[in-house]
This record gives sequence, C-alpha cells and structure tokens, in this order.
Amino acid sequence: MKKKTKVICSLLLAAAVFVLLYIVDINNTGNSMLATVLQLGAIYALVAVSMNLLNGFTGLFSLGQAGFMALGAYTFGILTIPVESRGMVYYLYGINDVLANAALPVPLAMIVAGLVAAFFALLIGAPVLRLKSDYFAIATLGFSEIVRILIGSSPLNTVTNGSLGLKMIPGFSSFFTPFLISGFCILVIVLLLRSSYGRSFKAIREDEIAAEAMGINLSKHKQMAFIISSFFAGIGGALLAMFLGAVTPTTFPVKLTYDILLIVVIGGIGSVTGSVIASFLVVACKEWWFRFLDQSMYIGAFHVPLLKSGFRMVVFSLVLMIVVLFFRRGIMGDREFSWDGIAAFFRRLFRRNRPALSGADLPAGDERNGGDGHE
Repeated sequence: MKKKTKVICSLLLAAAVFVLLYIVDINNTGNSMLATVLQLGAIYALVAVSMNLLNGFTGLFSLGQAGFMALGAYTFGILTIPVESRGMVYYLYGINDVLANAALPVPLAMIVAGLVAAFFALLIGAPVLRLKSDYFAIATLGFSEIVRILIGSSPLNTVTNGSLGLKMIPGFSSFFTPFLISGFCILVIVLLLRSSYGRSFKAIREDEIAAEAMGINLSKHKQMAFIISSFFAGIGGALLAMFLGAVTPTTFPVKLTYDILLIVVIGGIGSVTGSVIASFLVVACKEWWFRFLDQSMYIGAFHVPLLKSGFRMVVFSLVLMIVVLFFRRGIMGDREFSWDGIAAFFRRLFRRNRPALSGADLPAGDERNGGDGHE
C-alpha cells in the first residue's frame, strides 16, 4: 500500500473516531455508561501502554504502576483544588502553610504530576533496577504499597488529608479531554519506541549480554525506561483523579496494578495497539456488558439463584480463561495495527474464498488446460 493511501486511511479513521465520540457526547451529555467506559478506557490505555513500555519492550517486570498513579493523582489534586475550597477539604487536619495558596493551571499541574512520579522513579531506580525478574517485580510492588500507606499516614495529614483523601478536584473541561491527552502521550511513546532509544530497549529485552556487547549502557537505558514509564503513569493518575473528582488511598490498591497488567497481557506484551484495544474491551466487560449478571433475573416464575452481586466477575474470569487459551500471546501478540497488515489479511481471505477454475472454464490453448499456450 502506498504511503499516500496510508495517510488518507489514517485521516479517515481519525475522522470516524472523532465523529463517533461527538455523537456519544451530544446524545448522552457525557454522563451515559458508554461515555464513562470510553473515558475510563482512554485513561487505562495510557497507563497500560506506559506499563508495556517497561514490561513488554524493555523486559523489566514491574508491578508499581498503582503507586506512581497515586503520586500523580495526589500531586495533581493538591495543586488544582480551588484555593477557596481547600478549607472544606482539609477541615479536619488543616493544610500545610506552603500548600495553602499553591495552585497551578490544569495542564501545568498535570505535567508536575508526571514529574513527581518520575522523580520517585529516579530515587528508587538505582537500587531496584539491580534486581532481576521476580525480585524486581516484588520490589516495585512493595514500593506501590508503601506509597499507598504513606499517603494515608498521620505525618502527611496536612498534605494528603490522610484517610479522608482529596475531593473537589476539577473534572474534564470537555468530553474529549482524556482522549486528546491520552492519545498525545501514547503518540509520544510510539515515537520513542521508533527512535534509537526504543531499539535499545528492545535489544535489552531480547538479550542483555548481546545488547551490552553492542555498546548499550544497560543501567542508563533501564533507568530511562523506568522513569519514562513512571512519568506517563503519573499523568494517567492525574487523569483518573479528574475522572473521579476525588481520590483516597483506597483508590490505588494492588488490584489496580493487576488490572493494568491484565490489559497488557490480553492485548499482547510488546504491542501498543493491543494495549489500547484491550483497555476498552476490559473496561467495557467489567463496567458495562456484564452488569446485568449482578441483578436478579427470573425465567418465568423461576428465580435464577446464580445471578447475584459479584457473579459478573465470575463470568468475566471465565471469559479471560477462554481468551488466554485461544490467544496465548494476547489479541495482537507483539504485532501492531497497520494498513499493510489489514490489506494482506483481506487479500488472503479473498484468495481463500475464490473458487478454483475448472478445465472447462479455461480458454482453449491455456497451459492449465493441457494446451501449449499457442494458437
């Protein structure tokens, strides 16, 4: 497929997505379950891609994503809660004098949220990145829990408001805000992966010894991947805070990291496109499509006893088992969405379904009909 054709197809796809989101926005005023699933899916897509940058493309198995999201969310909330409303938020413990009047515009506060998460990644990166495989995962998981506990601890009550959390966090100015921010951040990650740094990350994933022999500084590139992944996780946490309007330490449990990891595995470890697709599918299944299973249902006069609260998660788990059995490498594996791949798929499908020509259907003299090819 020619480059010009690819550009036209990409523009048409982007326009179709924009029109779809616009229809959802005007028809549901941004409050329907569909709008909620789309916005939450966009946020999870960013966090999943940031996790895939580390787990799938660099080969570092991290479980600290929830901790970095918490850092980003709390930093964003502290800096964006209206100054006149902070007395109602910090009514029990009071607020630190330095933060009492500290306020930033939403875009700048979001960048600061990512930088704070990246700063903590820099602090723990030096000792933690010396660990291998499972030990690295356990260390990052422990960091995530330490962050969650410290956020709710009494020494930080005047900063984080303790177990009461933060509320009155400004929401999205537009229905399109999470899609634009997540899309831009994912685009930056894709460009990074296509650069020399991205190729170095992939080389480290494939074989650290060979990568080092080629002149790649393992420590430097691992720390770079860890910091960049944490930066975008912090921005994802800020988006989640905007989506919810309030955050507490219980908003960022270990389960949140497992949910993000689930999206990465289902989409395909090492596939940005797979993480994006899987994020919307997983959120839709958990929050929308299977909701009816938590409600009482009758078949005639018979009450179905299994359909009660929590049963949707049982069905969701069964669906996940089926997906893992038939798509062991995830939906996309390590492949990416491409127009050439789609064109090749339809060409193979067309050739497979095209009936073979019989001898009677071939012109006289055709070599396939036994002729010599000459009249």
